[in-house]
Amino acid sequence: MEQIKINQKLGEIVTMLPNASEIFKNAQIDFCCGGHRTLKEAVSEKGLDQEVLLNQLNAAYQKFIEKAEGEIPATASDIDLIDSYIMPHHVFTKQILPEISELAGTILRVHGANHRELFTIHKLVRNLEADLEQHLIKEETILFPAIKEYALNPDENKLRQVMEQINETEDEHDTAGAILKELRVITNEYSVPDDGCATYDLTYELIQRLESDLFEHIHLENNILFNRFELKAV
Repeated sequence: MEQIKINQKLGEIVTMLPNASEIFKNAQIDFCCGGHRTLKEAVSEKGLDQEVLLNQLNAAYQKFIEKAEGEIPATASDIDLIDSYIMPHHVFTKQILPEISELAGTILRVHGANHRELFTIHKLVRNLEADLEQHLIKEETILFPAIKEYALNPDENKLRQVMEQINETEDEHDTAGAILKELRVITNEYSVPDDGCATYDLTYELIQRLESDLFEHIHLENNILFNRFELKAV
């Protein structure tokens, strides 16, 4: 039986074992924008115990194989992958971002005098909201229709058009990932200060929910959907 290896790429691991995303998130390992790195590289960077994490992944993989039923993202068609797996993440992002932006403004007004980092947090959240809003529109109006058109009637010209959009999209994913990493650092791993209020708690909780969802979202695109086209273009 195929098992997870230490020299496998993170994106490949989450593709074959969707539950690995939770293991990686708990270990604060970036498997979406950083999906091209190997497990060995990620473990070394974080100073984690290689054997413990590898055993945990393989135990989860064994359970997954025993219980696996029906379609998983890696086996879905390009069109189904977009409509059934990726688009729900778009819906979630559109719903949660405005709420986070409003909350970030609220805690800035109430607590900004005592917590100057909130000015930077507010700016980062607004930048993330603007970037992702434009990014989602571009995917939904240009990239995804191009992929679906290619899936129905493939030719070299359509493939080139898709690859051009994919290259732009991956750069935008990196930008969003960098903002999220900066937010995690400046919030001290989302630690609410002692004088923080319930709104402070909620703001940090929702940013973490967005981060978690974006990790899954970007993984589906970078490591599964886009990787298929990169292999076609070779």
